[in-house]
Amino acid sequence: MLETASEVLVWIVWVGAATALFASGLAVISFSNPFFSALALIVNLAALAVLYLLLEAEFVAAAQVLVYAGAVIVMFLFVIAYLGGRVDAPWAGDTSLQTFASVIAAAAIAVEVLVVIVMRANDGLSDSAQISEGFGSPRAIGTLFLSDHLIAFEVTSIVLLIAAIGGVILGSTVPREQRAEGKH
Repeated sequence: MLETASEVLVWIVWVGAATALFASGLAVISFSNPFFSALALIVNLAALAVLYLLLEAEFVAAAQVLVYAGAVIVMFLFVIAYLGGRVDAPWAGDTSLQTFASVIAAAAIAVEVLVVIVMRANDGLSDSAQISEGFGSPRAIGTLFLSDHLIAFEVTSIVLLIAAIGGVILGSTVPREQRAEGKH
């Protein structure tokens, strides 16, 4: 009885976290105000951390909260505050090739998720993953980052640096209307 009660609790937490993850992901791309999108992204990253906790990867969950929901979101909010109210509304106006491609990509991901769910329900994915004892530990993650995934780790840091520089450059340009009026 105790085993089934704990399994039910795990399923309830999983469904709640997955629902929050999905809803906050939709909110990130739906809000026209970038500040609210950043707040929805914080909820998304926190729900993902809960899923990491369910996988017993406590270090990854803590890193998720500290690095992404902490540092990266603070950087996003800084850039949003620096840029002010200038926002590009992606769904305003005519549909473009980019809009069409994003809808097709989202539909493809939804189909992929449905295929995995159906395969799991039909025992097509019945083999359980073999998780080692040190899964999610700081040592295991550090070893992966500094050996097998060193190039990806360094490229990610360079991309984040370029994004930060791009945010500063975008924020420092004077809009055409102000230049034409002589207001710098």
